Amino acid sequence: MHAIASDWHQAQLDSTDRALCAYAEQLTRTPRETGPEVIEELRSSGLDDRSIHDATQIIGFFNYINRMADALGVELEDFVRNWGEADGQL
Repeated sequence: MHAIASDWHQAQLDSTDRALCAYAEQLTRTPRETGPEVIEELRSSGLDDRSIHDATQIIGFFNYINRMADALGVELEDFVRNWGEADGQL
């Protein structure tokens, strides 16, 4: 899990997880460039339409929440640590 959080490109992922990470990155960085060919790539990696829909909902929700928190200057609570900080992984 730490490899995915630090750089998913370097993580040991199967083709389906790699396709989902690429989709999440594209939907986050360049959503207008996400078209039918991207959906077809997800289908080719083994995802059905329900899974693609669910992934899109989750990715979109996290993007929304992060943008709201950034825009409003929301600060992390004291008990929240950076990924891997608690177990010395990073």
